Amino acid sequence: MIVLVTKFAHGAYLVVIAMPVLFVMMLGINRHYRRVSAQLAPKTAGFTLPSRIHAVVLISQLNEPALKAMAFARAIRPSTVTALRVDTDPDRTQKLSDEWVHRDLPIPLTVIQSPYRDLVQPVLDYLSSIRIGPRDVVEVFIPEYVVGHWWEQILHNQSAFRLKTRLLYMPGVMVTSVPYHLKSAQPYALERPGSGADAAVHDPATRDVLPPETPAKQPDLASSMR
Repeated sequence: MIVLVTKFAHGAYLVVIAMPVLFVMMLGINRHYRRVSAQLAPKTAGFTLPSRIHAVVLISQLNEPALKAMAFARAIRPSTVTALRVDTDPDRTQKLSDEWVHRDLPIPLTVIQSPYRDLVQPVLDYLSSIRIGPRDVVEVFIPEYVVGHWWEQILHNQSAFRLKTRLLYMPGVMVTSVPYHLKSAQPYALERPGSGADAAVHDPATRDVLPPETPAKQPDLASSMR
């Protein structure tokens, strides 16, 4: 008894306190996972296809990442596609509009105003004002730079990160990041999908083993001459 009292006084009481706390925490985590599993359970009707897809491509300037994002947006063949520019600099916006007309791009350019130079809230307000059906989906394409240095990540993609974080809480909106690899990211680039398919064809170890070909049966000449 003296030993127990001594150990308890010298810190063993922390274990007595920690064990019930950890037990309650584990029970709470288990209840959370069960609630999430119930919410994620598939419905009886299965999945429902969207009636229409409305593509919105965010444009800050007309460069290669922007053209790539617009190409991908058109590739999914949406019902509507719009290039959206938030006007935080009238001179740059006018330059973008002039270049847009000069290139005769097949996607209409929509310019929305931002009096406080905010990029997130004007986009949210624009998406809220779109007239869509209850089963329609809005897909927002955001060009992003893939960089190779940590300090480049601080200089780029900050607005895109904030916008994506807010768009995740808007029902009926899907966000598609369109990556564009800068030269600094090339040393870390992975192989393209399907790049190993040709190697697998030429590699004898990966070829399918076919059964030996059965020789053709020779005709019976004797019986054929009867």
